[in-house]
Amino acid sequence: MRFAKLGTALLTDDVAASTRFYADHFGFRPLAELGWYASLQHPQHPEYTLDFVQRGHEAMPAGFRAQETGGVLLGFLVTDAAAEEATLRAKGIPIAEPLRDEPWGQRRFNIWAPEGTLIEVLQNIDPDPEWMAAQGL
Repeated sequence: MRFAKLGTALLTDDVAASTRFYADHFGFRPLAELGWYASLQHPQHPEYTLDFVQRGHEAMPAGFRAQETGGVLLGFLVTDAAAEEATLRAKGIPIAEPLRDEPWGQRRFNIWAPEGTLIEVLQNIDPDPEWMAAQGL
């Protein structure tokens, strides 16, 4: 299959709240806001879109439209995960999993978005050589 673009659409109970969350904390900007639907784009990454659809809206297939958003993780690679965690904490965003260093070479933390998406904010760090060797890497 050849395609021109890949986007992500998530069901949410509150399109406006999800839109504000990603705009306020991650720098996304709305491309379209229709009440039941919003499409967001990040100015640094215009090739990607993040869309929200009102849960239960007829635009979605009947068997899908009432599903809870779950099992979705969005990852944001940053240069300083500790600084980003401190900024989000200062804004009152609850941290789902606090900042931690992983032996495979990631410093990361998690927060929950309003629609139930798990957000992982991570930076690449040097992996633990002993862990890498134990994995045969």
